[in-house]
Amino acid sequence: MHTPSRPENPIEHTSSVRTSNPRRPRPQRLNLEKLLWQGKPLPAFWTVGAAMSILLNVILVVTVILLGREVFALKELITRQLVAGLYANFILMDQASISLDVPVTTDIPVQFDLTVQTDTTVTLTESTRITNAQVSVLSGPTDIVLPAGTELPVNLEIIVPVDTTVPVNLIVPVDIQLSETDLHEPFTGLQGVVAPYYEQLIQPPNNWWDVWCRGIPIFGCR
Repeated sequence: MHTPSRPENPIEHTSSVRTSNPRRPRPQRLNLEKLLWQGKPLPAFWTVGAAMSILLNVILVVTVILLGREVFALKELITRQLVAGLYANFILMDQASISLDVPVTTDIPVQFDLTVQTDTTVTLTESTRITNAQVSVLSGPTDIVLPAGTELPVNLEIIVPVDTTVPVNLIVPVDIQLSETDLHEPFTGLQGVVAPYYEQLIQPPNNWWDVWCRGIPIFGCR
């Protein structure tokens, strides 16, 4: 006698199918709460403290790097443009000179006595009478008349007073070295005041690479 087959239960079939496949392991997610708190207060304290210390150190390093860049820029500004500029200009001022042409226009008074002593020839412009002249050819004194145009040799010795003004109009070139004047001492004194600061600031470090090279010399450091 044929016994009718029992209909399959779909639920049981599904259950048998599911049980036949092995379960895949689910990826474990990072549990921050379990990482920080494991039921023990001391390890949790050390974990939080270490994390805060690392975070603060990172912030501190970044702050130091940023401030260092500003400090190096400020050092470069002060050294190159302020201190070095003052020091170099004080040296140039001491080495400078004043060169110019000075026009002189004036009247100079002249007063003196001019002594004239010379032998010369005098020409008579008119007839001149010489009275009581002694002439050997005559027996007594007589008057002699020298006609105009007669040339007489004369030894001239006179004093001529001079009182006048002489106009002066000229260009006087002037070249004054400041190092040879009273300004030399103040200029050298200013150089001495600025020089120590200039010598200190001009030395490295001028950047982080100089800091690294001064601490740990490596290849590429000068």
